[in-house]
Amino acid sequence: MRKLRVGIMGCTGLVGQQFIKMLSNHPYFEISCLTASSNSEGKKYNEVVNWMLKGEIPNIVKNLIIEKTSIETFIKNNIKIVFSALPSSVAKDIEIELRNNGLYIFSNASAHRMNEEIPIIIPEINPEHFELAEKQKNKYGGFVITNSNCTTSGFVMALKPILNLKLKSAIITTYQSISGAGRKGIPAMSIFGNVIPYIKDEEEKIERETKKILGQLVNGKIKEKEIEVIANCARVPVPFGHLECITLEFEREINESLFIKNLINFKGEPQKLRLPSAPERPIILINEKDRPQPIFDIHTEKGMAVVIGRIRRKNNKISFFLHVNNLVRGAAGTSVLNAEYALKKEIIEN
Repeated sequence: MRKLRVGIMGCTGLVGQQFIKMLSNHPYFEISCLTASSNSEGKKYNEVVNWMLKGEIPNIVKNLIIEKTSIETFIKNNIKIVFSALPSSVAKDIEIELRNNGLYIFSNASAHRMNEEIPIIIPEINPEHFELAEKQKNKYGGFVITNSNCTTSGFVMALKPILNLKLKSAIITTYQSISGAGRKGIPAMSIFGNVIPYIKDEEEKIERETKKILGQLVNGKIKEKEIEVIANCARVPVPFGHLECITLEFEREINESLFIKNLINFKGEPQKLRLPSAPERPIILINEKDRPQPIFDIHTEKGMAVVIGRIRRKNNKISFFLHVNNLVRGAAGTSVLNAEYALKKEIIEN
């Protein structure tokens, strides 16, 4: 397969760094263009980035010159596929401009997640929503596909396999790492030795996005899943990885063995297609009484699997803990997987 030239917007932030790490030796894609803020423009990548991920800066990008985030930049560099790690306020206009000029945008930003034309896709869960990308492509020449909020990505992965068990409601309480706020997101003295029981807009994002992701396509539009979701979010002094405590209520008494079997056996289209970034198993169950934990489970399946443990049943309710890698499965990893799927299914032409 001929490698396709791709660009990365917001390349110096944590999610931008994760895009670079995942795409630097990718069998389908070749990093050919990096853009960032005006402070970094015109400089070599290794001169401006504060590399925070494990391992060295990939050689392929060290000497790449960071360019202006604009349609002209991507046209000049013959780029059709763009991965966006931009802040939502910046992403809002540029992503639509790029789409309307025939580019394919895979975005981690939240700016367009609730736009009815634009899907939030986790390809193991709702690959049928790629139909909205096809509709955009026919209308505008390009498309925007978003991935979900970082905590939502793990949450819906656990919900999808058990929807047929007549799920009624879900309560999720999150313990989110500081990397979720970005490299400069929280002052050290605010989080050191502390837990902050509020993350702006996070609870609302989880509740809204879950219903859209699990919704059905009806006449070319998404009919949201009718499920009650209550989210509670806290920031904790952990560098990477989000822990979630989830309690599910069913319409009738739940069979715990069947619940576990559904989780263990769950696989989706990326696994069937053997996509490069797809984990062999998107859900990993673990038996230790004190797991999952970010320090041990952050790199499971290279960060692309969610880890579930401490499953407990009481009548028609089940509770468990879930861990999701917020930078990989919760951010850049799902966008890369979406791009792989779109190429494999010829939504993107090679």
